[in-house]
Amino acid sequence: MQPDRDPSRTSWYIDDAYYRTLVEDFSDWQRDVCALADPALRDRCRALLEREARLLDQGRFEDWLAMYAPECLYWVPGTPGGGDPRREVTLAFDDRRQLESRIYRVRTGFAWSQVPASRTVRLVANVEVFRTGAPAVWMVRSNFLVSEFRAGQRQALAGWCGHRIAERAGRLEILVKQANLIDCDQCLQNPSIIL
Repeated sequence: MQPDRDPSRTSWYIDDAYYRTLVEDFSDWQRDVCALADPALRDRCRALLEREARLLDQGRFEDWLAMYAPECLYWVPGTPGGGDPRREVTLAFDDRRQLESRIYRVRTGFAWSQVPASRTVRLVANVEVFRTGAPAVWMVRSNFLVSEFRAGQRQALAGWCGHRIAERAGRLEILVKQANLIDCDQCLQNPSIIL
């Protein structure tokens, strides 16, 4: 791989075309006509999301990131329903390089928002799979509830996720995760965990 094309070093793939495609992919995808009823595919996608939740709860961030495509995105909109990250506030908009940097900072022990580290438990439910216009690429919707305990304080974060998932070489990998908090436009007390 060329150094200027290494997603762990540069954000070369986040450009105007990427933004346009992202907004298109995350607009109007939850239509009943696009819902898939294949129970085997739904079980595979649900298992992927459950594994993602378990790895985050266990603090296995490197293993969690390995579930993602090299050119991935983690997006937490600051407006209900997502929208366009070029024009609207986001709580997080992290490409591969930023995710690796976030994991590195947590591992140093100097990420003060995580000293002491949060203890979390995640629930994933209501998994639905939707077809896209691309072969072996699906949109997956799920609801989530994250219970967090840190420094004597409890917090519950709830919402729904849209995952864009692709199958490559027999393996499912996450291209984009959009975590939509139900109260994203309210005071969230600076959530410092990965949803």
